[in-house]
Amino acid sequence: MDIGNKIRQLRTQKGLTLEELASRSELTKGFLSQLERNLTSPSIDSLDDILEALGTNLADFFKEDKVERYVFGESDFFTDEREECTIHWIVPNTQKNRMEPILLTLGEGGRSFEVVPHSGEEFGYVVDGCVTLECDGKRNTLKTGETFYLHGRTFHSISNEQKAPSKVLWVSTPPLF
Repeated sequence: MDIGNKIRQLRTQKGLTLEELASRSELTKGFLSQLERNLTSPSIDSLDDILEALGTNLADFFKEDKVERYVFGESDFFTDEREECTIHWIVPNTQKNRMEPILLTLGEGGRSFEVVPHSGEEFGYVVDGCVTLECDGKRNTLKTGETFYLHGRTFHSISNEQKAPSKVLWVSTPPLF
């Protein structure tokens, strides 16, 4: 673990200068500067004083953060084949995130589930084919390369009235699929 860099990150996140941290921790500015550049190491007592001044503690400071993944491939997708459509959850565990993307595949005559009114927003991009968005009593046809953006205040769904399959990248915030 790069202790000096982690201390510098915490200090800057708190908006403190080296001088302010020195005053709060009762250590010298020079010592803290050397520490942040990994030119010296703190004693346990000094580190405890620094962390207290930064609003944290030894246990939290040394807790290893999970490396967060941000790139996913087909092997990470979860696929749910339903009678009317196939849903590919293309980012794992998105229920803990603020938005949820899916890749929706609709065969001939296929239809998505009906989305009930909610407080979020949705975005869709027709990756391939042609679909009909039914929203608020209106039907809108979208073809490859076209998008939709809507507030989730109404019942809505997507259908494929074409003979060829269609694919839609559909993103909801908050997660609702």
